[in-house]
Amino acid sequence: MNFATKTAAGPTLELARWISGLSWQALPPRTREVTRIALLDALGCGVYGHATPWAATLLAWARAGAPSRGTATVWGEAGPALRASDAALVNGTAVHAFELDDYHQAKLHPGAVVVPAAVALAEQLGASGERLVTAIAAGYEVMIRTSLALEPSAARLRGWHLTGVCGPFGAAAACASLLGLDGERTAWALGLAGTQSSGLWAFNADGTMSKRFHAGRAAQSGVMAAELAARGFSGPTSIYEFHDGGVLRAFSDASDAAPLTRELGAVFHLDSISIKPYSCCGSTHSYVDAALELRGRLGTPWDAGRRVRVGMAKVVDVQCGFDYVPGSALNAQMSLRYVVAAALLEGRMLPAQFSEQKLADPAIVRLAQWLELEHDPALDRLYPARFAAWIAAEDKGEWVRADVLDPLGSVANPVNAGGVIEKFRGINPRLPVDRIADAALHVERRSLGELLALLAGAGTKVLETA
Repeated sequence: MNFATKTAAGPTLELARWISGLSWQALPPRTREVTRIALLDALGCGVYGHATPWAATLLAWARAGAPSRGTATVWGEAGPALRASDAALVNGTAVHAFELDDYHQAKLHPGAVVVPAAVALAEQLGASGERLVTAIAAGYEVMIRTSLALEPSAARLRGWHLTGVCGPFGAAAACASLLGLDGERTAWALGLAGTQSSGLWAFNADGTMSKRFHAGRAAQSGVMAAELAARGFSGPTSIYEFHDGGVLRAFSDASDAAPLTRELGAVFHLDSISIKPYSCCGSTHSYVDAALELRGRLGTPWDAGRRVRVGMAKVVDVQCGFDYVPGSALNAQMSLRYVVAAALLEGRMLPAQFSEQKLADPAIVRLAQWLELEHDPALDRLYPARFAAWIAAEDKGEWVRADVLDPLGSVANPVNAGGVIEKFRGINPRLPVDRIADAALHVERRSLGELLALLAGAGTKVLETA
C-alpha cells in the first residue's frame, strides 16, 4: 500500500525526496571539505570520550545484548563488535562525552549524532567513502534545518535539548541515504525518527549523564528508523507539518516550516558549523575568548579581587547563568560563571580545567560566585545567529571591556583542518593522528575499515571525575 498517497505532498516529503536524490557530485566542493573535517573532529572527540563513565556504561549495556558477530566498531576498539544501531549509541555518547564536539548556532550538536550513525551503517554496508560523505552531508543538513524550523531559542526556552529533539532526523536522513531508500521510504524514516525525538534540559538540575546520552540515543534512533523503513515499516509522511502531533507544533509555538526546504540543495547549512576549541558549552565560547582577551590586556596573573561584569542574552542566562556550586564536570561545563572564572584565572579552557581539583578550587569558585551577570537586550537581538558576548573588568577605577561577536571556531572565525588535527593530537596523544587525518580527509579514496582500525588502542586516560 502506498501510504504517501494519503496526504498531500508537504515539507516532509519534499525533504525526503531531496535526501533520496542527493549525490556526492551534487555537493559543492566546500561542503565536501567541511564534511571531511567534521568526520575527523567527531572521530577525535569520540575516541577521547570512549573511556568516560557514561560511554563505558552504555558500552557494557550494549555488549550484554550484542549478537555473537557484530557489524560495527566502537571507536577506539579493534574490529566490529556491535550492531550498527548500538555502535551509533555508544559512539554518539562518546563524541558528546566532554563538550568537545562541533555545534551549529541552531543550538545543537550535529556531529555527535550524524557521524556515528552514518559511520556505523556505512561500515555494516561496506559503503564507499563518497556515499559516506553524501550521507553525512544529508544528515547535517536535515538536523540543522529541523532546528531552524522549530525556532531554536523558543524551543530551548521550553526546556528541550535540540540535539536530542532534532538528532533522530539527521541520523535517519544519513542512514536513509546510505540504504538508498526512495522518497517515500525516506519519508517513513523521517516519520519514525520524529516520533522518537526527545531530550530534556533537566540534566542541569544536578549535572547528570543524560545530556551525553541524548546524542547517542538520537544516533541510535535514526539508524533504527531508517532500517525499519527499509523493511517496510511505515512512518508518518507529514511528521513535521501535521496539525495534530507534528513535530513543529509539538515542540515550539514559534515554529515555521519554511526553513526545512528554503534554498534546499542551494544552501548547505553544514558549511557554517563551528568546531570547538574549548571543552565547554558552545554558548560560552565567546566568553572564553573575551576572558582571554582581557587577560592579555590587563596582564597576568589575574587579580581575582577586581569587579567583573558579564553581559548575557536571555537564553544564555536561562541555560548557563545559574549560580555555581562545585559538582560534576558537566555542571561546570554548562556554567557561564565557572567558565569565565576559570578562563580568567587559568588562561585555558580544556579538559584539564574540569578535574575534580579545579571544580572545587577556592579561587575559581570565589570568582565564579563574585561575577556580576546582567541581561543585555542587544545580545538578545543577535542570539542565536551570533553567539556574541562581552565581559568588562574594573581596572584602576575604569572599566575595560572585551566584546566578541563570533567565537573562535565559528564560521566567522574558523578552525580549519590543521586546527582540528592539532586538537585531535592534543586530546589523543597516543594515536597516529597524522595517519588518521590523512585517511579521514581523503575518505572518498580510502577504506573506512582502515580508518577505524587506526583508532584502536588509544589508551586514553580520561579525568576520573569527567
